Amino acid sequence: MNLTALRNFKFLIPALAALSLVTVYPIVYVLWLSLHRKLLIFDISKLVWLENYRFLLVDTRYWNALKNTAYFTGVSVILELLLGLGIAVLLNRVFAGKGVVRSLVLVPWAIPTVVSAKMWEWLYNPDFGFLNYLLGTSINWLGSPFWALNAAIFMDVWKTTPFVVILLTAGLQTIPKELYEAARVDAASAWQIFRRITLPLLKPTILVVLIFRTLDAFRVFDSIYVLTGGGPANTTETLSIYAYKVLFQTLQFGYGSAIALTVFLLVGMITVFYVRLLRGGIEKAACP
Repeated sequence: MNLTALRNFKFLIPALAALSLVTVYPIVYVLWLSLHRKLLIFDISKLVWLENYRFLLVDTRYWNALKNTAYFTGVSVILELLLGLGIAVLLNRVFAGKGVVRSLVLVPWAIPTVVSAKMWEWLYNPDFGFLNYLLGTSINWLGSPFWALNAAIFMDVWKTTPFVVILLTAGLQTIPKELYEAARVDAASAWQIFRRITLPLLKPTILVVLIFRTLDAFRVFDSIYVLTGGGPANTTETLSIYAYKVLFQTLQFGYGSAIALTVFLLVGMITVFYVRLLRGGIEKAACP
């Protein structure tokens, strides 16, 4: 490192200090808490090292929350990607009223999550909900162990698909129009154009969408908590909701910190996986 770089480094010190204060310190403190048995209501604080993590291995409620989280993430992200891609392809075409349609598509994403969850809670109401009225059924959507998590997924797809549409539409607009014109001259069908031109050139954008949505869905809390509170019988309880309940309802700060730290580590592993995929996709696209 040369002298100029050393002199300039001092200007980074305030930013690094602030970053450490809001990121590094909380992570280290949560790690330290996770090594303790800390119960505020009984004024207990005892260093137990890895006992909390050992209990995680046999905690059926933790594994049930992990299963719910994985199911919610996988199904919602796949549906949002497929629907978002289809809508983005349609919106990328030229038609009358295109601006109005784009604005209407973005409405669900603009509504605050808590408001959306309360709105869908009324739509799912077994007695007065519009969904049962529309289908002519009397299903207890949020009270049934089978339907509750799928109902939460449907709400998330409705809420977040517009975000996917925005990103994919931006990616579609970066594809040169000349490629489509050349394909039409060669009498390529719409499916061939999509499979040979649109999809390959859109892969980097799709990976970015997957990164954002997978990480956001894996950490889901507010929408499901407002909609079901994790019930019925913990069938919609995700890792974030379970960590919240342990930390702030039972005040088990040690065990709750261990759960929260596993969520952090899992999110980090997912990020590394997607970043490697994205880097590989960009490198392949850059090759002649």
